[in-house]
Amino acid sequence: MLAIVAVAAVFLGNTVLGRQIYAIGSNPRAARLSGIAVERVQMFTYVVAGGLSALAGIVTTGLFATASANLGQGVELDVIAAAVIGGTSLRGGEGTVIGTLIGAAIMAVVRNAFVLLGLPLHLQVMIIGIVILLAVGLDRRRH
Repeated sequence: MLAIVAVAAVFLGNTVLGRQIYAIGSNPRAARLSGIAVERVQMFTYVVAGGLSALAGIVTTGLFATASANLGQGVELDVIAAAVIGGTSLRGGEGTVIGTLIGAAIMAVVRNAFVLLGLPLHLQVMIIGIVILLAVGLDRRRH
């Protein structure tokens, strides 16, 4: 995981394609007008995201030693929360891989605290939703 994070951080921060991905995320129309092949860059981004999602599915299946169609159900809320807490803007074009890694670590600590406190699942989801709303509100206020 750390190797993938390091490669992604260097790629997004130091390559032309990485900068194009950020440009498209902040304003696809402006990126297209500046000469970026938006559809090709988006296709590349979706292919990489799909490949990494497949890798995560394989690792998770190996970890639990079972394959289930609903194994990752409910994880998307944690992923969104980790990205937003890590500084990624929901409007796009902002955020870092390292920030998202830190956000994921924070979410793991929060989830662990919920389990240790014995909070019911519906309360956990509600609290994570409130954290996302607060992070989005702070992002809006910052801009």
